[in-house]
Amino acid sequence: MCGINGIVFSRQAKGLDKRIQKMNVSINHRGPDSNGVVPLTTNSVFGHCRLSILDVDKRASQPMQGASGRWTIVFNGEIYNYKELSNDVSYQFNTTSDTEVILAYVEQYGIEKFLSKSNGMFAIALYDKHNHELWIARDRLGIKPFYYYMDSENFIFSSEVKGILNSGFVKAEFNEAAIDEYLGHRYVRAPFTFFKNIYQLEPGHYARIDSQLSFKTFKYWELPSQFNTSISYDEHSLLEEFGRRVERAIDYRLISDVPLGTYLSGGIDSSLISAIAATKTKGALNTYTIGFQTLNEFPYAKLVAEQYHTNHHAILMEDADYFGTMNEVITYKDAPLGVPNELLLAKMSKVLKKDITVVLSGEGADELMGGYGKIFRSPFDYANIKPEVDFYTYFIEKYEYVPREIRNMYLTTSHELRDKFDFKVRKEFEGCPNEENVFRFFHNYHVKGLLQRVDTTTMLAGVEARVPFLDHTLVEFSYKEIPYGLKLHWNSAKDKIGAQYEIADDYSEKRDTPKYLLREVARNWIPNEIVDRIKMGFPVPLNDWKQKLMNQAEVSLKGAYWLNQKHLQEFILDSGKQKRAGQILWMFLNVEQFRRIYFEREWRY
Repeated sequence: MCGINGIVFSRQAKGLDKRIQKMNVSINHRGPDSNGVVPLTTNSVFGHCRLSILDVDKRASQPMQGASGRWTIVFNGEIYNYKELSNDVSYQFNTTSDTEVILAYVEQYGIEKFLSKSNGMFAIALYDKHNHELWIARDRLGIKPFYYYMDSENFIFSSEVKGILNSGFVKAEFNEAAIDEYLGHRYVRAPFTFFKNIYQLEPGHYARIDSQLSFKTFKYWELPSQFNTSISYDEHSLLEEFGRRVERAIDYRLISDVPLGTYLSGGIDSSLISAIAATKTKGALNTYTIGFQTLNEFPYAKLVAEQYHTNHHAILMEDADYFGTMNEVITYKDAPLGVPNELLLAKMSKVLKKDITVVLSGEGADELMGGYGKIFRSPFDYANIKPEVDFYTYFIEKYEYVPREIRNMYLTTSHELRDKFDFKVRKEFEGCPNEENVFRFFHNYHVKGLLQRVDTTTMLAGVEARVPFLDHTLVEFSYKEIPYGLKLHWNSAKDKIGAQYEIADDYSEKRDTPKYLLREVARNWIPNEIVDRIKMGFPVPLNDWKQKLMNQAEVSLKGAYWLNQKHLQEFILDSGKQKRAGQILWMFLNVEQFRRIYFEREWRY
């Protein structure tokens, strides 16, 4: 795991070595083990900050050049099947790193074949000296970030927006349309960011930038076109095969030349990962959980830790620590925080870095198996209620975090991105069953925000997070082979009939079992007390802090030009009445804190 940087000019430029070094320094937290710079031509340069995971010897440092001298690479991530790929090439390896395997495979077969064969998480830049072309690629699900800026003269990329800004070539301009997008979805969907003219390379895509800075993108992966809705199946056989595939995904993510551990929140997903990892690793596994004195899942995490004899660490977060670290974590993320538990994850990463460098996390399990029952059941409710709107309108009203009514009333900025994505997603929903549409929405959009969260909160401490439930082969298997009824499973025929007269807010996890097949896999590993728990999420008592947040909003949001100042008091009172009052106020505060940090200074030099 690392940080990557690059500058490619269409003309000769001076001082690129100093600029790329400044870019490296700005993201050094991602790779504190070494810092590398390699000029590619008189007008282009790569930079790299290394976090040593595989082949920790300095010979595996980057930027790295291939044996033929044609290709130079900077790479952030892990290729889990690199050993298998190395057997497919005729190449004299100088390292045991996955980085060199990428170079070897690209030299022999080309970029597209490497991408089709790889299993991993990655952001990659490759410079082809023969054709004077830059190739960039991002993993299938968007686990690793890739940001870029391009104008008529230069192409600049980095693992973080701050890397691009620290090149000194780019003006930080606030993309105000992103405020509405963030308040609805908790993050800004690709390819956009909070910065005008700075973009994300979309997951599952790669691109070619030629010597004239002509930019062309290609899609190499998307979710399977199949979605299994069969009502006739062999549950036992599917259970066994799914269990094997989950184990294999975890096995891949245990490959490391440095110490590793797991998050162990006490929920199903992290408990299952911890149980399997503890069984397969030599020595006691380090496990970690965090919470508040009045709100935590410590007892459940302890059950698994004791069963598998892990070195368990229960970390306590104080209220003052929570609010005192918001600005710090915002400066690592280069965006407003999207999920209230990001601050807890950041603290936990700093603690676990004392013992380990790699941590396995449970992101993706809910998206894989329908874990958000109240929203995944919206197609069932829609069919029973028969509202006078299309399904997308019904679904998005339930999904979005800050209601559109509040955003429309109090924001003074454009909702251009909302309109763009409304049109796009509504078209994606056409012609597909609504049950399928919800799963695709969560994989195409929702999980990307969670991945931004886990990348920021681990890399700020120089820790690599791995997410086995987002192994692309596991995702493909789930879509093609696991029937819908084994993801969201009615407890009985009577319960399904009874649910027709209720809404999911009332019956989810009472009349049905979300993530049913995953729970059945978990019964082989962890106590039923955890398997049968109702989903809690990552507990942060924002509603308990509502009055504190309202008081803070009166001070901090005064003068926020993107908010209707004539109705500021009305906004605060209105937000305080919402079901998610604490989160709504917290998100608005995040926007203004972020704006002041990034857009009230000059980045160019």
